[in-house]
Amino acid sequence: MKLDTFMSKRQSIETPSGQISYVEKGKGPVALFVHGVLLNGYLWRHQLDALSDVRRCIAVDLLAHGATRIKPDQDASYDAQAQMLLEFLDAMQIEQVDLVGNDSGGGISQIFAANHPERLRSLTLTDSDVHDNWPPKAVKEFLDVVARGGLGDALKKMLSDRNFVRSDDGFGLWYERAQDVADETYEAYLRPLVFSPQRVRDLERFFAAWDNKQTVRIQKNLAALPVPTLIVWGTDDIFFDVKWSLWLEKTIPGARRIEYQGARLLFPEERPQEFNQDLREHFTSVSAESLRAATEAK
Repeated sequence: MKLDTFMSKRQSIETPSGQISYVEKGKGPVALFVHGVLLNGYLWRHQLDALSDVRRCIAVDLLAHGATRIKPDQDASYDAQAQMLLEFLDAMQIEQVDLVGNDSGGGISQIFAANHPERLRSLTLTDSDVHDNWPPKAVKEFLDVVARGGLGDALKKMLSDRNFVRSDDGFGLWYERAQDVADETYEAYLRPLVFSPQRVRDLERFFAAWDNKQTVRIQKNLAALPVPTLIVWGTDDIFFDVKWSLWLEKTIPGARRIEYQGARLLFPEERPQEFNQDLREHFTSVSAESLRAATEAK
């Protein structure tokens, strides 16, 4: 899906947490895709295109990201983001979803799953915050910049300098091949974050609320999670080591784990064909199991 097409499909809905932006494509059971820090629903464009024949695919913009609009005092913590997902589903009158999360969106998805397992048909977690392994050491310098009030300038520098945005100080560590990522992709992610001074302050609140206590305290609930769970992890992720995918596999009952050799954090964008095939198989197996259970219940 091209950027202009994605933008033309953007909609929004009012919730207690704010005016939440989303893009959807397809019909049938809903799959909800949750992006990570500094990104927005555009991350999932390839999944919306490829999986819309088996799911009503919805990519949401988190609080303080993308086209979502929030009040200046809105909590933007992971817990608040998970609450927003619940409010979003209620506002959309959606009972259950196949939930897919990446990066901080994966941590938020874990919190949502732990607190509201009845709203899930299945869960898919890609490289993401897990338990007490975040904030990642690789972003410490960036968090120091944020703490000193330099977030807005850092974002603007990434927008104005094509080499810098592709460097290790920009998005260089997020991709296998950051040099191959189109300028419009970086623009799609970063431009909304500097839309106004208030938007920068919203994002500063998001970073200030980073506290892994939010994911540590859900361990017991994750260990009792009753939904089919797929874990897909890139082996070369600078931020989230493969050992945390093993932690998830061990913790969540019946979880199935796949490794992508050489992949980094944003492989849903870089390796869509491989990931979409694994997602399709996961969704199909979940649908078959649901149909079998419904038939046996009659």
